[in-house]
Amino acid sequence: MKSLTDQPGIPPAGGPQRTFGVEEEFLLVDPDTGQPVPVAEQALRHAPKNPRTGQGPVLALEVKQEQIEVVGPVCSTYQQMAQAIRQGRAMADTAARAVGARAAALATSPLAATPTLVPERRYLNMAARFHLTFREQLTCGLHVHVHVTSGEEGVAVLDRIRVWLPVLLALSANSPFWQGTNSGYASFRYQAWSRWPTAGPCEQFGSLQEYRRHVQELLATGVLLDEGMVYFDARLSRNHPTVEVRIADVCMEAEHATVLAAVARALVERAAQEWRAGMPAPRLPAAHLRLAGWMASEAGVEGNLLHPLRNSPCPATEAVQDLLAHIRPVLASFGDEDQVTAGLAHILASGNGAHKQREAMVASQSLAAVVMDAVERTHAAAASPHRRLRHLYAT
Repeated sequence: MKSLTDQPGIPPAGGPQRTFGVEEEFLLVDPDTGQPVPVAEQALRHAPKNPRTGQGPVLALEVKQEQIEVVGPVCSTYQQMAQAIRQGRAMADTAARAVGARAAALATSPLAATPTLVPERRYLNMAARFHLTFREQLTCGLHVHVHVTSGEEGVAVLDRIRVWLPVLLALSANSPFWQGTNSGYASFRYQAWSRWPTAGPCEQFGSLQEYRRHVQELLATGVLLDEGMVYFDARLSRNHPTVEVRIADVCMEAEHATVLAAVARALVERAAQEWRAGMPAPRLPAAHLRLAGWMASEAGVEGNLLHPLRNSPCPATEAVQDLLAHIRPVLASFGDEDQVTAGLAHILASGNGAHKQREAMVASQSLAAVVMDAVERTHAAAASPHRRLRHLYAT
């Protein structure tokens, strides 16, 4: 595959790096049983008070009391992102420990759970409108915000990154268990999330005007309560000048989250460069992308995916390698190439969160042990060796 700068009309990457940030959602679990516990509001009382805006992670409530969100700061470099993710995870765990819980990077609860609603008016209205879909909702994702210079650039980016997003889902997959059973999927979170009426891929928009028209038509149906319920795999942020990539599971390991954030940023930069050069977006119907998302959710990185450009089955390793080739020139210009290349190779070689959960289950035959292993991996030091789960074999 040609590099970006080998293609006609594409200028060399350069100039200021795009800023980016992440939001990570975590389960709050009992440190002995692994059971989700409804302590989010209490935990937030132990969060740092009045942090300097934009200077560090901030804790926030999500829709259920059994989860907590970390809203990260705006970052310019890979190293800043890695530090912010680790700092945010430590902050979440410190607040959780203060109320007798732990923060776990699990995209669904391996153990059966009955979630508890955060009693805010919007969430109460959602519960009344969406019934069992909302009552069962207890999923944790990784959302990556990448700066765009205008709404027009943002929509051009959305039109061009959409074919690559299922590969991000496969890399991040971290939810094989649901309500105490093996779902058969690497990311059952994506399956559960797909029950929402606007979740999933979109057709190409072509212009900011068309994007806004589409959103207004969705709101006019009366199905959604507000624009915040436009749950596309990637969307324009309502509150920030960013594209928000929302397809990924929360990653069990901080290093994996950093790698995926860097990949998302590179995809946005590559797409913006193609748009400025007048290159058309890959044309693939949303129905085909829905199939690609389903395959990524089912297989993770241990089976076949639909190739982002050929729309035909291929090994996950091939799809990841072609994703890397697609963004490599941008990664090089950002100084991220070595870290991202090594990080993607590590995910392919040692497995994503779904693989680690299944490995823990085989070793221990205990879903509680799966949760405890995830807690350790969520907060493992960057330099520590990857665990071999020897402690789970103890009788």
